[in-house]
Amino acid sequence: MTSRRLVGYVWASPVTACALLVVLVGLVTGGRVAIVQGVVEVHGGLVAWFLRRGMPWFGPAAAMTLGHVVLGRDLECLERSRAHEHVHIRQFERWGALMVPLYLGASAICWLRGYDVYLDNPFEREAYDEDAKRLIKRESSPTPETTG
Repeated sequence: MTSRRLVGYVWASPVTACALLVVLVGLVTGGRVAIVQGVVEVHGGLVAWFLRRGMPWFGPAAAMTLGHVVLGRDLECLERSRAHEHVHIRQFERWGALMVPLYLGASAICWLRGYDVYLDNPFEREAYDEDAKRLIKRESSPTPETTG
């Protein structure tokens, strides 16, 4: 592990510590937990219920990142959204515990300006932009069928 990566884990650790309580609730209520690519992933149980219900201003979600913890409705949602959620993990490594108020503040500014609080949030736009770049790169890379 590089020192930069270690600093990222420490910087995001206050949010990760709180999210680990959610992991525990997920486990106790029938959810499943795994560590994937250095990140704690939890799905099922009350975590799935919470994500299906959603938050008043964002609505339901397939997955959500808090520090180095990704909450998912189910395993399929986690697998489908992993690259997107890992962009948020890097954002937590960059902003630490400030990420939560910055994210909410960015959504509030979007709302005040008449934009979508989720899709127009700059943190989400960065994650979706990375998703698009990754998709373009995957589609343009040679496959065994196209190589000679």
